[in-house]
Amino acid sequence: MGELTKVTIDFQSSHLLFPIIIGCVLAVLGLAIVVRERSRITTSGSHWRRIFTQMDKFRFFGTLALTLAYFSLMVPVGDFWPNTGLGFLFCSIPFVFLAGLLFMHVWTARSVLVLATVAVLVPSLIWWLFTEVFFLTLP
Repeated sequence: MGELTKVTIDFQSSHLLFPIIIGCVLAVLGLAIVVRERSRITTSGSHWRRIFTQMDKFRFFGTLALTLAYFSLMVPVGDFWPNTGLGFLFCSIPFVFLAGLLFMHVWTARSVLVLATVAVLVPSLIWWLFTEVFFLTLP
């Protein structure tokens, strides 16, 4: 009976718990969409062609590339300053700025300056909040 109340944490893999749960939920939701819309997915090739020709390919693929670069670089950059969260901070500032530029329709000096201010202040505030208030380390 004593084993039921004993908790052991494997710190080498404990950070993977929530990404695995979220991945499973997304997979189930994707499967539900495929099952529900299977007739439209399989029979209407023109539907997908129309969607692909009308989509903003630059923003779509730019967002994919930015997101992949952001998550791929966060840990290697953070390894220069371990357990400080600076990998999160130094990767989030350019990510927020470039994503903002990507989706900004009209670039004026004022809007780019506001975006740059937000790109520096918001990740810095989040980094400070997690490290100083919650005592949690970010990558």
